[in-house]
Amino acid sequence: MKKERADDGVFHISAERKDLLQQLASDEGTPIFVIDHEKIRQNYQEFRSYMPTIQVYYAVKANSNPAIVKTLFDMGCSFDVASLPEFMIVHEYIRDMPDEERLDWIWDKIIYANTIKPIETLQVLDQYKPLVTFDNREELRKIQQHAPNAGLVLRLRVPNTGSMVELSSKFGADPGEAVDLIAEAFERDLVVEGLSFHVGSQCNNFDNYIQALQLSANIISEAETRLDRKIRILDIGGGFPVRYHPRVKSLKTLAKKLNTEIKRLFPPDMQILAEPGRFLVANACTLVSKVIGKAFRDGKPSYYINDGVYHTYSGQVFDHNTYPVLAFSEGEPQISAVFGPTCDSFDTITLSALLPDLAIGDLVYSENIGAYSIASSTYFNGFPPAKVVHINR
Repeated sequence: MKKERADDGVFHISAERKDLLQQLASDEGTPIFVIDHEKIRQNYQEFRSYMPTIQVYYAVKANSNPAIVKTLFDMGCSFDVASLPEFMIVHEYIRDMPDEERLDWIWDKIIYANTIKPIETLQVLDQYKPLVTFDNREELRKIQQHAPNAGLVLRLRVPNTGSMVELSSKFGADPGEAVDLIAEAFERDLVVEGLSFHVGSQCNNFDNYIQALQLSANIISEAETRLDRKIRILDIGGGFPVRYHPRVKSLKTLAKKLNTEIKRLFPPDMQILAEPGRFLVANACTLVSKVIGKAFRDGKPSYYINDGVYHTYSGQVFDHNTYPVLAFSEGEPQISAVFGPTCDSFDTITLSALLPDLAIGDLVYSENIGAYSIASSTYFNGFPPAKVVHINR
């Protein structure tokens, strides 16, 4: 979907695309979740252009729609999966390969980046021999018993200061025990291929990356000296920022810092992986919904629409993000409340939308809503998720 970059650097939908969205809503009904595959391809190419030496592993959890996976697969992308169902979505596109070719592809193109895995999942993964992450001894024992053929990547705990969603309270080995964990893995006849870290989702503090890279370089150097083993994979995770608002720094600025530090700290044969999710899909998707009710509450107009926080707006709860509700129609803006359709007062999208006077049946939309949104939709109260509509496939 064509978008225009405003002076603030944030992508907004063009007038032409607003017309298309309204036509799609008329044809398909509402709510609809519109995925623009051309924008996904552009985002992938932009990421690669800024950091050409870094291998891109799409974080499938950001939006696991199989058509998105197929678009990125066709671009030559690799994949970060965090569950067996996500693994199988990717596997769907390679299942017809000869066994040897398929196993080589999985080894090179998939990392199972959830440090905690059910035994049943490990037993399935073992036949495919992918890279898997770990961050504690109990997980190491499980892997030894149920997936000894996997390649291991130790996830480190690193600073998450300034990120929209912090992850280090739940994941990552303390740096002080990292080399001991690597040593124990080798003692168990497992192979540690690399290290990984994640600076937190939507990271706007680029020092997090710099500190994590330095920490990783130190641990790799100590491990190689002490254990006489080469470690040649470093997964720098995700967190790459999206311009939801003007205060967000650009990927180009971050890329310059990363390229410089990686070149300074690591040998040329180090394989650097990254796990962008949000960056690849956030601004490629738009939600269109319809006003199904209207009231005047607490001194302002209140609109009820047929999507809400149990559905596509779930990112406002789980992703700590906001998606402004915008109108297609013109008019004097008023501070307005917008609620979802369910019988739960928690289903409140915003109490401060700037909207013109709307009537029942009018359409509204939200931009840049492609990441961690529809992926968490439920059927709460009997309302289904928005219908997915694809363009530019």
